[in-house]
Amino acid sequence: MIDPEIKAKLSGYRQSIDNIDAALVHMLAERFRCTKEVGVLKATYELPPSDPAREEYQIERLRRLAKEANLDPDFAEKFLNFIIKEVIRHHEAIAAEHNG
Repeated sequence: MIDPEIKAKLSGYRQSIDNIDAALVHMLAERFRCTKEVGVLKATYELPPSDPAREEYQIERLRRLAKEANLDPDFAEKFLNFIIKEVIRHHEAIAAEHNG
């Protein structure tokens, strides 16, 4: 049987994790709402779906922020690369719809 004090601490941490996960989902939804508008703008003006210079800048920036926050910069970069790939996929789909 788990000590009640340990069980309470574990429950508290798990509640915090659940709250953070919910916040992350909402933040990602807002980010993708904004990137969708960027995709529409790019499609309207026939701009390319990706911007390698911007992506490189964002990766460097996120790595620096991760380091300052004591988060593994490699993990942060992998996470951002995953998001960037999804955003580009969305931008390509928007361009195909808009120009198709």
